[in-house]
Amino acid sequence: MDIIGIETVMYEKTIKEIENFVDSIHTLIQDTSRKQKSEWLDSQEVCSLLKISPRTLQNLRDTGQIAYSQLEKKIYYKKEDIHKYIEKNNSKS
Repeated sequence: MDIIGIETVMYEKTIKEIENFVDSIHTLIQDTSRKQKSEWLDSQEVCSLLKISPRTLQNLRDTGQIAYSQLEKKIYYKKEDIHKYIEKNNSKS
C-alpha cells in the first residue's frame, strides 16, 4: 500500500470542493424531483379536476381517451394530457 502525503491547506481545499459538489448535486436532485412531481397527477387529483368518479376515470383509461402510466399499483397522468383532454372535450360542447 502506498501512502501519499498532502499539505493541510490542500487537503482542506479539496474537502471543501467535494462538499460544494455534493451540495450542488443535492440541489439538482431536489429541483428535478419537484419539477417531475408537479408534471404528474394521481387518480384522485384527476377525478377532482374533471369532476368525475374513479369508475368514469377508469373507463376513460380503458377506452384510450386518457393516457396514463402505472408505477406499481399507483396510476399517474401527465398534467399536459389531462389539459388536452379538457380542451378536446370543451370544444365538443
